[in-house]
Amino acid sequence: VRLQAFGGGLVQPGGSLRLSCAASGSIFSINYMGWYRLAPGKQRELVAVITSGGSTNYADSVKGRFTISRDNAKNTVFLQMNSLKPEDTAVYYCNADIVVVTIPIGYWGQGTLVTVSS
Repeated sequence: VRLQAFGGGLVQPGGSLRLSCAASGSIFSINYMGWYRLAPGKQRELVAVITSGGSTNYADSVKGRFTISRDNAKNTVFLQMNSLKPEDTAVYYCNADIVVVTIPIGYWGQGTLVTVSS
């Protein structure tokens, strides 16, 4: 099983970016999918998470600006990031609880760097 993230880059404050993360391999089903971020000098932070049923949860720092969604048919999770701020600069990692055969296992994708700077 593999998680592959896409979409990071450099954006000006106030701009937008969309991250995506696709799971592939011998997947029976996927429970939650989410995004974390790690900024220099800070602890890893849960940004947003979405369940298989579509329930979502966000960090207070991104509420109203970020939207998480998923395409269950394509085993893909998205993070639409609007009104970006310099403090959103971080490496963003996707995470998913994937059921392989009958056992749920947490998987991590490679990080994708988001830099918000003028």
